[in-house]
Amino acid sequence: MTLPDLDLSTRAVTTGRPASRGRSPQRTKRPVTTGILLAILCVVTLSPFIWMTLSVTKPTDVAFANPPVLWDYEPTLKAFIDLWETTYFADYLVNTIVVAVVSTVIALVIGIPAAYALSRFPSYVSALLLVLALIFRALPRFAVVLPMYDISRALGIYDTTFALAIALVAINQPFTIWLLRNFFAEIPRELDEAAMIDGCTRIGMLRRVMIPLMGPGILTAGIFVFLFAFQEYLTALVLTDTSSKTVPVFIATQLGQTLPMLQQAGAASMLLTIPVFVIAFIAQKYLVAGLSDGAVKG
Repeated sequence: MTLPDLDLSTRAVTTGRPASRGRSPQRTKRPVTTGILLAILCVVTLSPFIWMTLSVTKPTDVAFANPPVLWDYEPTLKAFIDLWETTYFADYLVNTIVVAVVSTVIALVIGIPAAYALSRFPSYVSALLLVLALIFRALPRFAVVLPMYDISRALGIYDTTFALAIALVAINQPFTIWLLRNFFAEIPRELDEAAMIDGCTRIGMLRRVMIPLMGPGILTAGIFVFLFAFQEYLTALVLTDTSSKTVPVFIATQLGQTLPMLQQAGAASMLLTIPVFVIAFIAQKYLVAGLSDGAVKG
């Protein structure tokens, strides 16, 4: 054994760790290569949003010039100003937020006890209900929305935010129940028994014990349901006309019109996208924790 080998062996014995002969060049290059690939992927993914941002901040004649002008122009916010002053975008934005909030609250109020019951009382009936919910969620959207259109017409609630919110609750409720059920399955049943020994009823135990423990799971389900409702297009297109129109429907009506209207559609798309980025950035810690906790058991 040579002297360098003896020195390395002695160091391994004294420190209790295997001797290191230096970092491998391949291991050093691997994180750098991964970072470069992730950066390229992010640029490719965000390129439509970047292009839209450039387009709506250009003057109209520059935005649609051929060949396109990338950087040599004076930025302007005229598209955003015209969007607020010449359209009813503010009303459409309020409708979108109201529908998203109401549908999320109703979905959680129904989904939490339903998911708890399905997780704590497994049977053929609960399995059948879960399968039916999954089938309903997988149906083509037109197969679900068109009957809702007839029902809303018959009940006289067509073109109202209430009808749209209820429809979105029905569409997104299977996803909410499935997700929350997985979270409840992660909580030991011994907690239920301990709470009931202390005198809690099922409702009291759900309110005082389960819901506080389900914080990340409820937040995760709520965020997903809110984003689904916030960006829904087809259901809002079928169930609204003028007074309850949402932002996605408004954006679609602007396409194929004049060039300034196309820029207004791009500005509206940016204003619709920014809240999604903000919510995802703020709640990313809870989303990752919630999804990892709820994906273990089914």
